[in-house]
Parts: sequence; structure tokens; C-alpha cells
Amino acid sequence: MPAIHRLSPRLANQIAAGEVVERPASVVKEVLENSLDAGATRIDIEVEAGGVKLIRVRDNGAGIAADDLPLALARHATSKIHSLEDLEAVGSLGFRGEALASIGSVSRLTLTSNSDEQGSEGCSAACEGRDMEVVVKPAPHPRGTTVEVRDLFFNTPARRKFLRTEKTEFNHLEEVVKRLALSRFDVDFSLRHNGRGIHNLRGGQSVAEQQRRVAAVCGPAFMEQAIYIENAASGLQLRGWVGLPTFSRSQADLQYFFVNGRVIRDRLIAHAVKQAYRDVLYHGRHPAFVLFLDLDPAQVDVNVHPTKHEVRFRDGRSVHNFIFSSLHRSLAEVRPADHVSAAETAAQLVDTATGEIRSQPGLALAPAASPTPAWPDAPAGTSAGGGHAWGGAARAVGDAGRQQMAAYRQLHTEEAPAEGEVPPLGYALAQLQGIYILAENSAGLVLVDMHAAHERITYERLKRARDDQGIRSQPLLVPRPLAVSQREAQVAAEHADLFAGLGLRVDVAGEESLLIREVPVSLRDADVEQLLRDVLADLIEYGSSERIEAHMDELLSTMACHGSVRAGRRLTVPEMNALLRDMEETERAGQCNHGRPTWTQLSLAELDKLFLRGR
Repeated sequence: MPAIHRLSPRLANQIAAGEVVERPASVVKEVLENSLDAGATRIDIEVEAGGVKLIRVRDNGAGIAADDLPLALARHATSKIHSLEDLEAVGSLGFRGEALASIGSVSRLTLTSNSDEQGSEGCSAACEGRDMEVVVKPAPHPRGTTVEVRDLFFNTPARRKFLRTEKTEFNHLEEVVKRLALSRFDVDFSLRHNGRGIHNLRGGQSVAEQQRRVAAVCGPAFMEQAIYIENAASGLQLRGWVGLPTFSRSQADLQYFFVNGRVIRDRLIAHAVKQAYRDVLYHGRHPAFVLFLDLDPAQVDVNVHPTKHEVRFRDGRSVHNFIFSSLHRSLAEVRPADHVSAAETAAQLVDTATGEIRSQPGLALAPAASPTPAWPDAPAGTSAGGGHAWGGAARAVGDAGRQQMAAYRQLHTEEAPAEGEVPPLGYALAQLQGIYILAENSAGLVLVDMHAAHERITYERLKRARDDQGIRSQPLLVPRPLAVSQREAQVAAEHADLFAGLGLRVDVAGEESLLIREVPVSLRDADVEQLLRDVLADLIEYGSSERIEAHMDELLSTMACHGSVRAGRRLTVPEMNALLRDMEETERAGQCNHGRPTWTQLSLAELDKLFLRGR
């Protein structure tokens, strides 16, 4: 082994740059975070060649004093923390003091700033990667800071050859700007690439201004098909927009989650969101959302990754459960009335001809026209199948479904609607090919997939019956041993009450051994051993698990499918209207058990467009 020696400052900075500066987008992220920490209310970004040739960021923040400019380019120099206590409750986006030194080690960097509110001349500091010597000289500049980065990786050709095409690098850079623009609605952002304006996002804190910013970044379609949520409990606050289940994506490319204003990607949070959408999202699809979680900075560690994209929560289980319950409840509480009234709101907010977002002061945050409502419990007594014991035979569900249609004829006789009082899903007009119900409401035409809708209604009633009656368990004649790790055995002991509530009795037989003594009746033929291993893995990683409930729900979903009215069945108008009323009162009625939409709305404006009316 060679003798131990100190690294040169230049080499140390270049090593640090390998962690912080991966591509031009990394530079923009670090510089923009500094601008926001400096209190900027306007930030202008100009780039050339995807950011490889030039990155120039100008802000109107607090600026840097002339005497501090050389220190600003030094490694581990920062104004944001002073002690270990500060690090344990970081309130700023940046804090390590490595960014500018790392960037300067692999580029030609010029930092020009002025901290004088009276508008004195200002100064600039420049350095190049070769020697890192800082040259300071006077330079005219208004209050604020300009960071200019030229020829990125000019002195590290091995790094530069790993960069992608100009278009790809700019796409990464633009994504960084979008994320930070969503994190700070009050700040103006502008982005230019090769002299062409890309974004000009005006800041504002009103509801309409926030919606306009989200629509500009995520697209008008997201804003049209999203609901606003806000919930607070135990020092946690969650707010933002979540896409309705039918506005799903083939990739997880429209997911923005912010913790105390910092954009992050976290497995615990991703799992909580996935679980919240589990019962309504089509297989293989991904939800879209823009969510903000605020909590005490001391309860989250942001110093676990060089790029600060990951965090660690002090109480991950509470955070997971809070996010899951907030989203799960919000998705179930959307009403058709919200949906229909939001159709008019969306028409005012979005210019359908240009796709541009219109400003509507005081605009209510509500879901706009989309095919996905979801509603609370159905009223008792409307279905002979409503009281069906969930653990019974599937044929009983089929009988209940047939009885339900008969009950519809007896219990639901539509009266002439009162003037101006039209239910959200309107009144049935006709049935098409024995599959679809056509109805008229105040917004226009409603189309309903009757089998999919009835399937969800039956499914929710079966789940409610199960929850009301409890989960029946069955003792095993011969307990099943299961070899596990010490950690898994410990978790099983800690969550014995949880397992018991799910109909699964598990005893600890040794340091690395469990005994399964009772299983839920509905899962007696399932691979309980593997299911238990999966549940323990979830409990270890996320602090909770819904796998057992998910398996039970799959069985109920199958039963509901067989017990629902089939395609091809001819319904009377009272039967169709009764189905519409039940949809309006059933949770998650906007999707069938498999995540497909159950209904959609065609507004009069959309119908007029089909027939070129008004042109």
C-alpha cells in the first residue's frame, strides 16, 4: 500500500462533484435551491446546448457580500447551519456548502452578487476547474445574485462523454425547474433554452394562481381530473392534488411529493400512495399527484443522501398511516355533485381551443369533468343483497343480485323530477345494446357501464358486511410451523393483536420459529405461509401491511362480479334509475372492482363540437 497523503483541494472538490454534479440538471438544482434559500421572488434561468455550454441563473434574493464571495466558492462554507442542533432540524434546501465548490471544480464558474439594498455596484468572483483560484473584481449588478456556469466538465472528459443528447439533458433540466416551481407558488420562474422561451411561470398564492401553476407544469388534463385534498393530524399536514383513478399513467412520471418544500422520492411514501389507490387503480397503471407534507423539521432527517432526494422519518409508521388514510378517505369521498359542478368550473379554467389555463379568482378547488366519482355507503334497504353475509357461498351472492334487480322495481319508482332538481347522474333515457345506460343530467349526457357499476355496488356492500360482522377464523387441526429470522419473530410478537384482528393467530415458538394456529375462513385454501412472510416484510419496512385485506378483497371482488347484473340484461327505466341512485351513494363507484371506469360525462359543449354546432 502507498503512503497515506492528503488529497489536493482540487481533487477533493472533483470527487465531491461526482456526488453532487451528475449532469447540467444537477447544477440547476443546486443553484436554484440557493436562490430560494436567499429569499428570491423571481428567478430567471437561461441555458444553451442543454446546459452543457451555458447555465445562467439570476435571482433577486438577498445577495452575497463582497467579502464573502471567495468563501462562497470554498468547500464546506455555508451560512445555513452553525451547529449540530441546526443539522438536526434543517429548514433550508441547501446546507452542506459543497455545491458551488463542486460546480466550480468541473466548469468555468462566475458568481456575481450584490447584497446592498441601496443598489451599489456589486462584485463578481470567478474560478476555473484547473486551479480553483478565485479572482474577485467589481461588477455592476442589482440586488441579488447571478451564477454563470460555462463549459461543464471541460476538464473531465470522461464525465462529459457520459452525457446524453442535448434534448435529453434539457428534459432533465426542465424537470428540475418544474419541481422547484411546484414547491414555491409564490416565486416567478422563467426558463429559456438556446434563446427560446420555454416557461414563464408567474407566482401567486391565491387558489386560482396555484391551480394555474399546477396546470402549466402538469398539463391541463391533470388539473381537470384531479381533486384537492387537505388534512392535518398529530403534527402532520398533507395538502395538494391527486389525480382521479381514471387519470392514471403507464409510468410513474407525474408524481411530485414535497416534504417541507423539498422534493423527494421515498419508498415509504410511494408504498402509502400505492396502497391508497389499490382498490380503484387499473392493473399496471400509476397514479398522478402533486402533494405537500409538512411536519416538524426535527422529525425528518434530510441528510441521508448527497443529492438530498431521500429523507428518513423519525416515525415512519405514523407518516405512512397518515398519508394512506388521508388519500384513501379523500378518494372515497368524491361525490357526483362535485363532479358535475366542476365540469362548469373546468370549462372556465381551461381554454379548450388553446389548452391555456385561465385565471379565475376565488375558484373552488374541486374535481373537474372526469369519468371517476366515488361515494359513501349505500342506503340500507335498497337491496336484498345488502345484508348478505360476506363469507357465504357465491351462489347466494348471485341470488342477491337477482333479488336486487327485483327490489329495484318495487322500491324505486321514479317520480317526475322537480323543477331544477336533477340528481348528479341524472335520469335514465334508454339502454344501449344491453350494456350501457344513457342518462341526462344538468351538464349533458351520462353513459354508464351497468355491469361495472353494479359490480362495485355489490362489492362495497360485501366489504361493509364483512367489516360489520368481523372476520371469521378457523383453527388448524395441526399448527403449521414457519421458520423465520429473529427480526421477523420479534415483529410477529409485537403485532399479535393485529394478526388476531385479521383472523390469523400466530404464536412465537422460538427465536426463529412461528406457529400458525388459526387462519381466516376465506383464506383457508391460500398459501398462508407465504402471505405471512409478505406481511412481516411489509411491517418491517413500512410499519403496516394491507396484504391480508387485499387477499380477502380479491375474493369478495370475484363474488361481487358473479352476483352483479350481467351485460345483455334488459332493464326497465325504474331499474336503471335505481342503479344510478345507488351509484351516487356508493364509495368508489367511479371504478369497477378491476379499476375500469363505470361512467363518463359528455357535456353539451362536447356534443356541440361533435356536430360542429356554433361554427
